[in-house]
Amino acid sequence: MSFEVRAGRVFGFLGPNGAGKTTTIRMIVGITAPDDGQIELFGERISNETQNRIGYLPEERGLYKKMKIVDQLRYFAALKNVSQTEADKRIDFWLERMNLAEWKKKKTTDLSKGMSQKIQFISTVLHNPDLLILDEPFSGLDPVNVEFMISVVAELKAQGKTIIFSTHLMETAERLCDDIILINKSRKVIGGTLREVKGSFGKNLIALRCVGGETVLEDKNLVAKTTTHSDEMELELAVNADAQDLLKRLIENGAAISKFEEIEPSLNDIFIEKVGSI
Repeated sequence: MSFEVRAGRVFGFLGPNGAGKTTTIRMIVGITAPDDGQIELFGERISNETQNRIGYLPEERGLYKKMKIVDQLRYFAALKNVSQTEADKRIDFWLERMNLAEWKKKKTTDLSKGMSQKIQFISTVLHNPDLLILDEPFSGLDPVNVEFMISVVAELKAQGKTIIFSTHLMETAERLCDDIILINKSRKVIGGTLREVKGSFGKNLIALRCVGGETVLEDKNLVAKTTTHSDEMELELAVNADAQDLLKRLIENGAAISKFEEIEPSLNDIFIEKVGSI
């Protein structure tokens, strides 16, 4: 497997559980050594210097349960050679940004799961890394905190940070990522910019809400597949079929149409088709 992450962009490292995402990340950050091949960071081979430019949020969280929040954040900062004076400034900034300022002197055992996750995120960014590697960063967060953390990641991207974002949640990846790679069973399935990946999917999809026109929708020369959702249908057009021809036929057959929209495939659609076919 080979891929390149471009600087200043959010790179989605996607795949089902067990695909090899975390294993690959552990090799990038030097926890596990590859059996073969090589990994370069910032144009050079992995070294202690390159590792200090990385902030890594692992999927399996790890905080010291009996330590005060401020003490362990100081400790994590010291591991990355940040002075205590500077660390304290950054800790105060990030605790305030995460709405956790009043928890500064609490112990980890006093925090909820979501709060603990935010604290670990702070430990990942305290040394102001150039590259952030976030392995399933939203796992276990409620929808409000997911939205909050998405905004924080967007802010870091705006600052020019490079972000590798690993997840199996396609909807979140679609909102955040500039480029993606989809892997399965340790192999690259598809990759490129989000637009390139969607463009290569090669399906013409229509979101339709109407009453009537059933005989038209059953015409396999027009519609290859129909998926019914709660209040509308998603149609996959047949090869060489034209959306305007379908619309015209529906109108001619007396269908009452309240929605007819050409749509692009979602990452979730691509994920299911590409992973399910291997």
